[in-house]
Amino acid sequence: MKKAGVGQWVLGILLGVYALACLLPVVLVVIVSFSSDASISAKGFSFFPAEWSLKAWQYVGSFGNQLLMSYGVTILVTVGGTLFGLAVMSMFAYTLSRKCFALRKYLSVFMLITMLFSGGQLSSYIINTSMFHLRDTIASLILPGIATMYVIILRTYIQTNVPDSLIESATIDGASEFRTYLQIVLPVMVPALASVGFMLAVGYWNDWQRAFLYITSPGKTPLQLLLIRIEKTVDFLLQNANEMSPEEYAELSANLPRETGRMAILLVALGPIMVAYPFFQKYFVKGLTVGSVKG
Repeated sequence: MKKAGVGQWVLGILLGVYALACLLPVVLVVIVSFSSDASISAKGFSFFPAEWSLKAWQYVGSFGNQLLMSYGVTILVTVGGTLFGLAVMSMFAYTLSRKCFALRKYLSVFMLITMLFSGGQLSSYIINTSMFHLRDTIASLILPGIATMYVIILRTYIQTNVPDSLIESATIDGASEFRTYLQIVLPVMVPALASVGFMLAVGYWNDWQRAFLYITSPGKTPLQLLLIRIEKTVDFLLQNANEMSPEEYAELSANLPRETGRMAILLVALGPIMVAYPFFQKYFVKGLTVGSVKG
């Protein structure tokens, strides 16, 4: 086995230092979430807090059933939206990759127009609520999430990695277009679908604006919107503390985490994505790089 040269050792050390620098902020967030607000006020954000506390997590956990319900809504929206988006975008990408399709150029131009120009948030809201009646529905959190850029990525992947001769042979054998897509093209697209699916899932998981616009029922409130409301509740109570007596303000400040609460909220939102990313990383890299270099 060939030994690693000096350059490889230096590169490995530099990448290790860079990875550690990326990891340290996450570790700091975890430590701060288990610190007391008094420690944060005295020493600032520190890896070695003067006092440990669970008040931030107790405050977030006090929302109990609503938090679990919002987690369920977010998981449903993320999984359902990702699967729906991959199905629609992969079929559209396969259609655009077929050179024999008569409307291929027109659909490509139409797709690019929608990527460059938008009717705006107000027009989208009016159409979705007045025409499609999507107000206060889970569908309003799923349907608007299709992205043109991902269709282009999938189309390029199909054109690069699926030979025309393979599709022609399937046609000669009597396979329909849908069967060719389902049994020939789709299995080859797994790396690209995994990478695009991960980006879609992150977008659905982190989205709160659509929920803020369309959702009014507590039972349909996703996690991100709930966490924003939790944080706003803390800020609202502290900003209106001038109407309280000194004793009430002291009790409120002692029991209501502010900075540590923000860190706990951040971990609640980012935790599942951080856990899921390593399982998608190999597909994520392969799906974006395969086909970029020929030869």
